[in-house]
Amino acid sequence: MAKVEAASRPAALRKKYWNTTRKEALAGWLFTAPELIGLLMLGLFPILFSLYLSFCDWNLVGGLSTINFVGLDNFKMLLEDEKFFMALKNNFTYTIFVVPVGLFLALVLSVLVHSRVYGQSFFKVAFFIPYISSIIALGTVWSALYHPSSGPVNRFLISLGISEPPKWLADTHYSLVAIIIIAIWAAIGYQMIIFIAGLTNIPDELYEAASIDGANSLQQFFRITLPLLAPTLSFLFITTLMSSFKVFDLISFLTGGGPNDSSTVLVYRIYEEGFRNFRMGYASAISWVLFLIVGIVTLLTWKLQNSKK
Repeated sequence: MAKVEAASRPAALRKKYWNTTRKEALAGWLFTAPELIGLLMLGLFPILFSLYLSFCDWNLVGGLSTINFVGLDNFKMLLEDEKFFMALKNNFTYTIFVVPVGLFLALVLSVLVHSRVYGQSFFKVAFFIPYISSIIALGTVWSALYHPSSGPVNRFLISLGISEPPKWLADTHYSLVAIIIIAIWAAIGYQMIIFIAGLTNIPDELYEAASIDGANSLQQFFRITLPLLAPTLSFLFITTLMSSFKVFDLISFLTGGGPNDSSTVLVYRIYEEGFRNFRMGYASAISWVLFLIVGIVTLLTWKLQNSKK
């Protein structure tokens, strides 16, 4: 009798352990296992490998056997690399103008389209089309607009009496400015859609009550619209800030970082070092510096926003 009870006890324990909740959890893990394995192989492994490469000297053409550990040499080279500091300065200049100016214009246009303009659906689509269009198509159009002699932009400036308008993409002083203008124009449609979605959630009764109390449109904007759009503005600020440090496609297509590195940025420097000069170790070091910059800026932004709450 005792032997029968001892034999049946493990079976009972196993049955108790594999209850319905545990079986459902196991099924869930099995279904998500391919995604988790893919994330580890295609996400975590490249990140850790690039961190290791940032301390190595590796010519991509030579294969894995040519990886040579050099410690902090790559980061020491950054401190003496004029192109790196030029790219860093251009990146911050790009971010400082694209983020606040773009969000300000998108907010103003969103308020106008939402409350003052007929045919709102048309304007929403019209502003959103550049965001969903191919960046190559946009670059081609703008390169024609910026043409030094026959472009409509310079033709308009000449008609205003400016005898020597900028050469834009071919000018070291204006190439980055030209890229910034395109970036703001291309992203403003997406930002407007998000702002308009936030505006629709603001009750009309608040504006009616403010009007009865004698508040004008400007007072209503600063006392009602702007405070209630704070979460939307915070979301757009963070996402736009992060994407501004990843700009690459416009610069690669329109200027190639030139002329004379006047429009190069950090991501383009990573591409240039890694896939043109085949210095993957040095490119990895730049990428981790960029990662730290984005992380610090994002953390400071979050801290600043939380301190205001």
